[in-house]
Amino acid sequence: MPKEALPLNTFRRALHAGQQQIGIWCSIPSSFTVEMLAGAGFDWLLLDTEHTPADLPQIYGQLQAAAAGRAHPVVRVPWNDPVAIKRFLDAGAQSLLIPMVQTAEEAAQAVAATRYPPHGIRGFAGGGRASRFGRVADYHAHAHEELCVLVQVETAAALDQLEAICAVEGVDGVFIGPGDLSASLGYLGRQGAPEMVSLIEDTLRRIVAAGNRPGILTADPDLARRYMAAGSLFTSVGLDLHLLTQNAEALAVSFAGK
Repeated sequence: MPKEALPLNTFRRALHAGQQQIGIWCSIPSSFTVEMLAGAGFDWLLLDTEHTPADLPQIYGQLQAAAAGRAHPVVRVPWNDPVAIKRFLDAGAQSLLIPMVQTAEEAAQAVAATRYPPHGIRGFAGGGRASRFGRVADYHAHAHEELCVLVQVETAAALDQLEAICAVEGVDGVFIGPGDLSASLGYLGRQGAPEMVSLIEDTLRRIVAAGNRPGILTADPDLARRYMAAGSLFTSVGLDLHLLTQNAEALAVSFAGK
């Protein structure tokens, strides 16, 4: 069997080099749309399984589709669950976003789920897509070197533990979930409120000061630039679902008068 090199994680390398990564959120569980967006010019795209109907079979196809473009796929797993993490890693995901991480212990658990023993608890699998069906030499010894673990802070409790979460070895980035964070702080549905924007900017600066790499999602271009100025390094600036619905509605309105 011909041997292949372990695929490089260009997204992780860019983050650690301090290079801004612009992304788009993929909520539509379709390989067709992912293939199109992967070649649209973004640095990364988020394949979501927390708030969409997508599950492993759809994500498997989306990872295959993304391989045709330049945007690096990041999979948001449904929960900080080692079983879910194992399955998406085996499917070939090299970057994961773990939702609702509130303590350093939970962050460490997420990292451990991506590492084989003795450094973690990832279950052993032989020849799946992650190892190019057994063609990557010594995959199990080196897989962690090209994995990117991003943890999502989105509660008041997580903010209290922010510096400790940032310090966990193996956490490559800390992502602010503006929707849930706003809800946790009494601003449900108002993540654009001035008080929330200021708090988010302060949180981004805290992550940078703690020596980690912050990220965020916002479809507001002005806010995106403010958050980038405050330190956001992997910034999702749009959502496929919103782009489709908003542009479709605007087109319909433009013809409403015939």
